[in-house]
Amino acid sequence: MPPRIDPPVRPLSPFEAMRAAKNNVLGIIPSLAYVQPMLSGRLGSRWHMVQDPGALKRIFLDNVENYPKSEIMLRMLRPAVGDSLFTLEGEAWRWQRRAVAPVFAQRNVVALAPMMTATAERAVERLRAAGEAPEILGEMLSATFDVICNVALSGRDHFDAETYSAAIIRYFETVGRASVLDFLHVPYWFPRPGAILGQSSVKTMHAMVGQAIEDRRRNGQTGADDLLDYMLKAEDPETGRRMSPQDLVHNMQFFIVAGHDTTALTLAWALLLLAGDQDAQGRARAEAQSVLGESAAGAEHLGDMPYARQILEETLRLYPPVGLLARNVRERDLLAGREILPNDTLFLPLYALHRHRMWWDDPDRFDPDNFAPEKTSARDRYLHLPFGAGPRICVGANFAMMQAQIILGMLLARFRFHLADAPMPVPTMTMTVRPEGGVSLKVETL
Repeated sequence: MPPRIDPPVRPLSPFEAMRAAKNNVLGIIPSLAYVQPMLSGRLGSRWHMVQDPGALKRIFLDNVENYPKSEIMLRMLRPAVGDSLFTLEGEAWRWQRRAVAPVFAQRNVVALAPMMTATAERAVERLRAAGEAPEILGEMLSATFDVICNVALSGRDHFDAETYSAAIIRYFETVGRASVLDFLHVPYWFPRPGAILGQSSVKTMHAMVGQAIEDRRRNGQTGADDLLDYMLKAEDPETGRRMSPQDLVHNMQFFIVAGHDTTALTLAWALLLLAGDQDAQGRARAEAQSVLGESAAGAEHLGDMPYARQILEETLRLYPPVGLLARNVRERDLLAGREILPNDTLFLPLYALHRHRMWWDDPDRFDPDNFAPEKTSARDRYLHLPFGAGPRICVGANFAMMQAQIILGMLLARFRFHLADAPMPVPTMTMTVRPEGGVSLKVETL
């Protein structure tokens, strides 16, 4: 079976919950969350853990204004991404979403595909040179960072990849971890130790992004439009408002971090799953080789590689990049027949939802046919939420899936992957669900 977390079989004490949240957020999800549609309890204030698709639809779509992101999540994110699409609410969010949505229209994403193809080819060459048993997550982070730099900024001129990546990891390990002070309801203006320790990583990331934006403003773009060009031109179609320099830094920072880290995680988990299921890997390889031959994967090939997409969807089911979300409650409501009161906290454990015994057959097993067209069409939309749903669905979801499918198709056509003689990684979430210990695989060049 693929690596998973053994959930606690009894409710955690406040101290146990704080310790679990700091070390691995997935460890606070109790075993009952995998078999019941909704749980409630008290940890300082009332909380509810929601796994019911009808209730999730109400949270994400029908009554979305009643459920803003929790202050714990915002506290961990704001230092890096400021007042960006991911953190704003209400009208401040709406105007930015209106301005940015055309940037990620399908025609613009497809126009960026040749850059994704070029970086996928470089990823193949790096993997060929990496030795017999490379650490796959590191390789995928290099590949997707290459993609995001080329697609977002037409290159790495302002980025030292190692320095920037180290700053991201440092941020996740400091600011991005839950603090005991969060659970004690200490006001969020009071500095958390992690926030202090992570200040240098924030300065490093913002300086690189800010320099890239300033140089583009000064010198313009010499080649095809990239994501930064689209962002510089973006404006609210209703008001004509455009992003300030600070808005640009915060949103570009969010797209760069989210656009490469979460995709790299998905690819690393997918290759681990395929290494453990040679039948699925063989089927995906036959598909990729029949479509690509000796060619590089491009946007025009993706429709002919549906099984590769099913693999990615199934990977996102087992290992959603963000395994647990939190929401505040503004006004009284009913969810799954249960009364929800102002100031309650909602936990949305996507990791448990995607492995729930009520909704999935053999939910811990890797089975890409869970996303065959006939199964997908028969399933409730709110049972698979790796990119969220409703008006706040991830604006870059199509972008992420396209780059992941291009890279995965290329790798499967050129290599065969086997499990290495190494311990299986443990799914561990601070801000994202990462394979603790890394992903070491034996790589055979074809």
